[in-house]
Amino acid sequence: MIPWKLIDTADVPGGGAQLRLMQRGNEFTIKLGQNELMSSRLFGSEEALATLSCFRIKALPAPRLLIGGLGMGFTLRAALKVLGPQARVTVAELVPAVIAWARGPMAELSGASLADPRVTIREADVVRMIAAGRGDYDAILLDVDNGPQGLTRKSNDALYDLAGMRATFTALSPAGVLAVWSSGPDDRFAARLRQAGFVAEEIRIRATGARGGARHVIWIATRPAQ
Repeated sequence: MIPWKLIDTADVPGGGAQLRLMQRGNEFTIKLGQNELMSSRLFGSEEALATLSCFRIKALPAPRLLIGGLGMGFTLRAALKVLGPQARVTVAELVPAVIAWARGPMAELSGASLADPRVTIREADVVRMIAAGRGDYDAILLDVDNGPQGLTRKSNDALYDLAGMRATFTALSPAGVLAVWSSGPDDRFAARLRQAGFVAEEIRIRATGARGGARHVIWIATRPAQ
């Protein structure tokens, strides 16, 4: 069996944690300690995060999309396949090295998506971008940390707590869509979505995008039109 090789490490700003990019043959994984945060083998739920939400806004003349977390680029690539030429997609990635990895050793995974004219990559905290928004986005996709029960950064709690969900509600346009990826279910988070004013649906998605394998959770939450 081909052994795993350490490609690079990166500190999480303000988190006191370190990410490790590992490679084995054509396969990549990003780990925090012994926890695998993402893998190039298991990306079905990341693609579903984009497709389930972007199909809801694709009919808009120029949909505006904010993605929290670049990761390995699977969510971004899937969103671009759904959205038309007038879409504007902003990706907020907190860890500079993750952007560098996507443009470097993992460039094949992200393909041409990072250079797509519809895309703006920002080295920024998505929490702050959402807090500054006032109806600025037609959809917000959050694939940050491990979902509402984070691992990498305590301040990520501010993204998923009630105040964070209310800020997201405000940052969305009427009938705007919030999609949240999680490694597992979280009844308290689902309740916070409703408390913040969203109409929410919880969807179980297989990590592989096919039969078998672990199940992840995606919440699709809509801000009412009125």
